Amino acid sequence: MLTQSPRFMMIKPTIVHFAVATVMLRRGWMLRYLPKLVLRNVPEPTIVAAGYAWAALLAALGLANLFIALRFDIATWAWFISVGSVGAKLTAFALQYGVFRAIIRQRIAQAAM
Repeated sequence: MLTQSPRFMMIKPTIVHFAVATVMLRRGWMLRYLPKLVLRNVPEPTIVAAGYAWAALLAALGLANLFIALRFDIATWAWFISVGSVGAKLTAFALQYGVFRAIIRQRIAQAAM
């Protein structure tokens, strides 16, 4: 608001994405948020790798936001931040959920034999 520039407001999500990505670079940050079923059945290196993948995704979204905010109009940026960025996060969540679920099902099936 001090700069009276819409570009500054458009760049702010980049700062947030980079800050959260930096926090997600801490090894094993995801372990405290997962249910016990996942912790018992999904190998820790897989969970740690998923945490790093989230950090990479947020850093990539931050870079994409910076590029779009500096090169495109506000309508394009608004579409990206509301549809593209949110869609990428929802897709990543669904992918992680599917992978973890497949691992858990496989482990439970092996234990039942």
